[in-house]
Amino acid sequence: MSAARTSRTPLPGIGVRYDLTTREHQHLSVVAHRDGARTLNAYRRDDPDACGLSVRLTGQEAEALVDALKPTHHSATLLSTTELGLVAERIELSAASYWNGRLLGDTRMRTETGVSIVAVLRLAEAIPSPGPAFRLAGGDTLIVIGTREGVDAAASILGRE
Repeated sequence: MSAARTSRTPLPGIGVRYDLTTREHQHLSVVAHRDGARTLNAYRRDDPDACGLSVRLTGQEAEALVDALKPTHHSATLLSTTELGLVAERIELSAASYWNGRLLGDTRMRTETGVSIVAVLRLAEAIPSPGPAFRLAGGDTLIVIGTREGVDAAASILGRE
């Protein structure tokens, strides 16, 4: 039995498209829109360029579908999720980040996103509950907790270069 083939394509100004070809040669795609919405597409087998089904989902509907398909979430950055709608996730700060060398408080993370930064992983050290005077460094991994929307906003802020 062969594994599913997947690919990821950035869609500037829109989001990211994920394509999946199943072992039965069914082509599916999901467009992850920047606003949190998702569009699920299934393509016809007789004409792989023709979309046979397209469903637009809100962020909340997409989360419900993910829960139905894969109740135990698995992601390289996702640490946990709760029924309360909170997620804990890792966000890595690049060496070219605007925040490299700046104070954590300067990000205004909680004010802007509602997300809490509960720890910073730096090399082999974990710094729990960093305060606003904590100085960020490229390569830091921030452990954040908040809503899915808040964590996505935090990742966007921290991804600034």
